[in-house]
Amino acid sequence: MKGKPYVFPPRRSSTFRFYVSWFTVFVPISLASQKPAPFDQQLRDNQQRLESIRRERSDVEQELERLRTQVHSLSDELANIERQKETTNRIVNELDRQINGLSDQLDKTTVDLLLAQNALAEKRAVLERRLVDIYKRGALYVYQVLLAAESFGDLLSRYKYLYLVSRQDRLLANDMSKLQRRIARERQTLVDARDALGRRKNERTQELDRYLALERERQASLRETRRSAREAQQRLSELERDEKSLNDRIATLERARREALARGAATPAAAITTADLGQLDWPVEGRILYQFGTATGPNNTRIPWHGIGIGAPTGTPVRAIASGTVSLAGPMRTYLTSVLIDHGGGYYSFYGYLSDAVVTPGERVVKGQVLGHVGGGSSEQGSHLHFEIRGQGGIALDPINWLKTRR
Repeated sequence: MKGKPYVFPPRRSSTFRFYVSWFTVFVPISLASQKPAPFDQQLRDNQQRLESIRRERSDVEQELERLRTQVHSLSDELANIERQKETTNRIVNELDRQINGLSDQLDKTTVDLLLAQNALAEKRAVLERRLVDIYKRGALYVYQVLLAAESFGDLLSRYKYLYLVSRQDRLLANDMSKLQRRIARERQTLVDARDALGRRKNERTQELDRYLALERERQASLRETRRSAREAQQRLSELERDEKSLNDRIATLERARREALARGAATPAAAITTADLGQLDWPVEGRILYQFGTATGPNNTRIPWHGIGIGAPTGTPVRAIASGTVSLAGPMRTYLTSVLIDHGGGYYSFYGYLSDAVVTPGERVVKGQVLGHVGGGSSEQGSHLHFEIRGQGGIALDPINWLKTRR
């Protein structure tokens, strides 16, 4: 008995046509081409830029610490603070740029997430229709469909139909899986972007506070610089006045010496001659605080030193480098208590920053005799002896050339 030939049910045919037209519209939208933005790489790049600027600022901060541990000009410190302000300003501007970028990323990610959710909803609607159709039609056995073909052409058509249905079902499942993964990525990107945006806003607040603190420090440093400049100028004026007073005193002694020579009067033998170069004993033992010559002082002022500074504890005895007559023993403003000795032959030695003088003007002293004791603890250099040697005509000589070389 012949079986009835298989005829496609009208519902099944219409369903097939519906799915062919439906997938023709929706499947060409390639989900694979919608690659997620490299948000993690952007965050890493942004962090590297911030760290680069912060390293630069850290170097400037370390430079300031080095400045504060050594003698320096307040103008150098002020310039350092200005550089810190400039780098902090760059960090704030970089954070502003990143905050704007993150806000744009949030907007874009939100739109992408909504689009992906809408696409997933559409795919779910298609899947629900497909499941309803399968339920209404009942089970479809492939061998029954193929064996019921009336001709070879009918067999090919049936085979093609079954192939298209199975392919569209697989594509539908794949598309939904891709959309679900995409939604998960977009949600994670959204969370990361919000976290990063919150961190950047907090960092920006901290950097603004830092900038304001630097500005306050700059103003304080500027006031200190101006005050220090006034004090430095005042100190230079006092030094010039005291140098002039010392020079005038030595000039008076030189005139008296020349007049005595001109009259042919007997004068004491010179206790210091050029034969003593490098042979004189040190008036006090200690390290050299400043050298003979012109040095840089606060705020790039130039301080002329006509002698050397020898650091020593307060109260250390100060001894005469050679015999001579005390010409001055008493207070001398900038140099505090001071002693000037006339060694004859136009040579003089000067001892400043003493705590006291144990000799009196006109007194004859011998080599190695105690003249006073080290003072100057309140000075910028701390307790020390200011020591000078003057030659004929009152010319300042470098004491290092006359004192014994230290071993």
